[in-house]
Amino acid sequence: MASASSTSLTLFNFNIPTSNSTRRKKTSSSLISYTTHLPKITISTQESMFQSFNSNGYRVFSSLNASSVDPIEDELTSNTETSVQSPEVEVQIGKWKWRDYSIRYQYSGDSGPALVLVHGFGANSDHWRKNIPVLAKSHRVYSIDLIGYGYSDKPNPREFGVDSFYTFETWGAQLNDFCTDVVKGLVGLQAAIMRPQICRGIVLLNISLRMLHITKQPWFGRPFIRSFQSLLRNTAVGKFFFESVATPQSVRSILCQCYHDTSQVTDELVEKILRPGLEPGAADVFLEFICYSDGPLPEKLLPKVKCPVLIGWGDKDPWEPIELGKAYGKFSSVEEFVVLPDVGHCPQDEAPHLVNPLVEKFVARHASAKDNAAMTSV
Repeated sequence: MASASSTSLTLFNFNIPTSNSTRRKKTSSSLISYTTHLPKITISTQESMFQSFNSNGYRVFSSLNASSVDPIEDELTSNTETSVQSPEVEVQIGKWKWRDYSIRYQYSGDSGPALVLVHGFGANSDHWRKNIPVLAKSHRVYSIDLIGYGYSDKPNPREFGVDSFYTFETWGAQLNDFCTDVVKGLVGLQAAIMRPQICRGIVLLNISLRMLHITKQPWFGRPFIRSFQSLLRNTAVGKFFFESVATPQSVRSILCQCYHDTSQVTDELVEKILRPGLEPGAADVFLEFICYSDGPLPEKLLPKVKCPVLIGWGDKDPWEPIELGKAYGKFSSVEEFVVLPDVGHCPQDEAPHLVNPLVEKFVARHASAKDNAAMTSV
């Protein structure tokens, strides 16, 4: 399920210890993204956001970028299922057809730069429910359920033969197409590399270190890892394991491990994470991805990113230790590494009061009047 991670200076309208924030020179680019890591069963989808994006917008990794009044809006109106009312904004739910699969997304806001929010492994767009209404006051915000997660279709990975379907490349391609078809431009880490012209910037939150990646394992342990993965995929052991995890008690326990402030692990959060995981096909997707130990690593993707990157990291993340995460702040594409104090693995949900201003300030720093005009035009 979700894996579902002194002297001070005022930064993005909130105080962050100076000693914990590393600032680098700005890099020019064409879009902003944010990535978030979900409850962890080891691997995060965050890296996939880097590979490709094309447009005048911002991405939050969880990412951001879009307009509320799109030429495609009339086509989507019939697919809008529900909306969430608030005193100031309305968050709507839409459906988008991608490669003949139904994809759910949420959107809100009618002015300002476009943002696309992308969830991590085991989660869905509801993990951004504390961010969308706030950011939509001054941005056009989209949040998508990646294929295989949330209320998007979950094709059986066995239908694709020996080739893995649930990979960062698949999600990067999906995000780029989403930006082109629905948002009219945007991306993630994997996506930003594939189509750099779409992405003006990227914000990453507690991305996966991918310590179980096959290249990070000793040579003598790799055959064992492959055998264990085969056991999970091809025998009843995998389904038994999933069934033991896909319960309210287990999901709450996992979330309490990765949230530093466990008071934020509410019944609502548990339901938002668990319910989509009980849909048909969810178990196969879960097992396929926890057995995915190949693919790109963040340290291989970051040097290829052409847009500015900001990394935010909860310093109490038990799964992705900040001591290791700080190494990502040394890449030239990363203009700033911001420590989020007393926050765990899922900052956007646990500490939206820190993440929302961080996103707003990052977007404002890189947006121009020309960009805003282009992004608000229909």
